[in-house]
Amino acid sequence: MNPIAEELNQHIDKGNGHLTAMMSQVGRQLFFPKGILTQSAEAKEKAKRFNATAGIAMENGKTMRLGSVMQMIKGLRPSEALTYASSFGLLDLRRFWQSMLFEKNPSLQGHPISLPVVTCGITHGISVFADIWVDPGDVIFLPEPMWGNYNMRFQVRKGAAVTHYPVFAADGSFHLKAFEDRIKTEARQRGKVIVMLNFPHNPSGYTVSRREGEAIARILSETAEAGCNVIAVTDDSYFGLFYEEDACKESLFSLLCGQHPRLLAVKLDGCTKENFVWGLRVGFTTYGALVDGDPAPVYDALERKTAGCVRGTISNVSHLSQSIVLKSMQSENFAAEKAEKFDILKRRALRVKAVLADPKIGDACDVYPINSRYFMCLTLKTVGAEKLRRHLLDNHGIGLIAIGEKNLRVAFSCIEEENIAELFDIILQGVVELSA
Repeated sequence: MNPIAEELNQHIDKGNGHLTAMMSQVGRQLFFPKGILTQSAEAKEKAKRFNATAGIAMENGKTMRLGSVMQMIKGLRPSEALTYASSFGLLDLRRFWQSMLFEKNPSLQGHPISLPVVTCGITHGISVFADIWVDPGDVIFLPEPMWGNYNMRFQVRKGAAVTHYPVFAADGSFHLKAFEDRIKTEARQRGKVIVMLNFPHNPSGYTVSRREGEAIARILSETAEAGCNVIAVTDDSYFGLFYEEDACKESLFSLLCGQHPRLLAVKLDGCTKENFVWGLRVGFTTYGALVDGDPAPVYDALERKTAGCVRGTISNVSHLSQSIVLKSMQSENFAAEKAEKFDILKRRALRVKAVLADPKIGDACDVYPINSRYFMCLTLKTVGAEKLRRHLLDNHGIGLIAIGEKNLRVAFSCIEEENIAELFDIILQGVVELSA
């Protein structure tokens, strides 16, 4: 094993040995190399005469660039847009995002957390998480229904033992009993379990209530107390898009941090989703753990392993994307602009609920609870989801997503408020046409 990796493992082990046991074989061997990037960073500080380290080009002491490119990104210096970023991400961006985590999640107060490491969107964050924490055969609990890419990353690529917990009970609430029974039963047979928590939930658009969120935290803490190492990872895509008062306004990450030495909380964020700049691909990975003594060495080691994984895959996230995201969030207009877009999406969500309250909907499908996010989901009663999807696309010019045999996902975020009723009328028409 590389001596740097060994040193990082020692720091983690000293603060909380359970974390070391939770890591995958890859995770234990990961480190941030003292290679080109480290040497370039050192040279940036000390090479005052000539700096011939980084694989970029300079001209007259400045970053070489094309005028046609800079015309497209006015307001940013070439050094803010065209150069390589650190594998950790821009330090100012990481600090800013961490401050926002505390602001958005009051329950985090008093719980030290790591400095977020920047990933290329939340899908890359999931991939990095899997490399560091998932070994072949590790059991991971995924929601049902779920975003299909989970299966690709955890089961197909990592060989994890995937099991599911149902998101919904018969009354439309979160199925706490099934969640508790399945996790505690599995935990009694294993030394480690991984639990994916995805709220707002994809594909339904549901977010648990505060009471449900606290119950989930209690269940996972009790599982840890019983002697099983628990990794709780929150997929917080679309965080903040909560449209009703019953939705928990904090990430479950904030309710899990510092609860038990055997419970590691990992927060995955997709800030470019939150900020409506999806293709810029900027996300974050943040850790929350209960550590003996000073947590700084443990978090530093986890950040270095995470950055090492980024370095070993994509090297770094786009400097341009990070700069745009940071400067946008620092803008004096940012809060007002986000509030405006939130209101638009909220009105669409409430319009969807009003339309689906019509009794005629119940003859064709059931509707999953919705109180957040971009999507909602129908469970069809009389026709198959893929058959209806193709029919609507080919005959009515309507594009939807089929999930499994019966579920049809509708991204109301793409539909103007005044067109929502028409959309669902056409969906019902399609059901009638296929049932004739």
